[in-house]
Amino acid sequence: MFTCPICKESLQLNGKSLVCHNNHCFDYAKQGYVNLLPVQQKKSLHPGDNKEMLLARKNFLSNGHYEKILDKVASLIKEYCSSFDCYLDCGCGEGYYTCGIKERTNFANVIGTDIAKDAVRMCCSRSKEINWAVATASHLPIKSNSVDAITAIFSLLVPEEYFRVLKSGGIVVEVTAGNNHLIELKQQIYDTVFKQDKHQKDVGDIFDTLYQGNIDFKLHLEGDDLKNLLTMTPHINRIKEEKKSRLFSLNSLDLTVDCQVRVLKKP
Repeated sequence: MFTCPICKESLQLNGKSLVCHNNHCFDYAKQGYVNLLPVQQKKSLHPGDNKEMLLARKNFLSNGHYEKILDKVASLIKEYCSSFDCYLDCGCGEGYYTCGIKERTNFANVIGTDIAKDAVRMCCSRSKEINWAVATASHLPIKSNSVDAITAIFSLLVPEEYFRVLKSGGIVVEVTAGNNHLIELKQQIYDTVFKQDKHQKDVGDIFDTLYQGNIDFKLHLEGDDLKNLLTMTPHINRIKEEKKSRLFSLNSLDLTVDCQVRVLKKP
């Protein structure tokens, strides 16, 4: 399924490496992933989430707090996907959703990609049956017209690139934060929380919209789960130390989960 990120030719397995006809070679790491992110596609030395954020997310998600999101995405895939040959989780993070969807569906091939090398390393500890790769969503090293379903769960949506790799009739399931997502956490962090009017990215007329809806539920968090939630979000880089200490001293916090979800189809 993989293509060379440099010349776009097909990659073939040769021992523990992937090699194209132009002899560009990409070795599999001992953990089981392949790095298909060349330096010219990087915008920083270590792109993506850092280890602390990833570990916090892994611990938080492993406790099942966002399982309702996973269940909804899996049900939409089963309802709207017409073929179950290949599934791609783009921006897979530490692999929670990728593995969960694999368990809930019957895709023959599953691929997880993320721009953060540390994230993909963590993915390998979750499953050895999934094809894990370091890659950017803007230049997916995947054959055109080869994927049946893509998920973009709290990750970057790149319409043109997703359109390219999807088969005709293939779908994208996208999940983004809604206006009230974790609003109680924001009220603990910021002096003023402004009303938001979030909109999903305009994809023009290249996709048909099959479904559009919301995922809403309440969370009651205590102790380490509350700390992990803050640490796994971008808010950790914005919170003042005094407010962080106050937040971490709370015994519990009730939170709103508010997500927008839609299913797009390639005609």
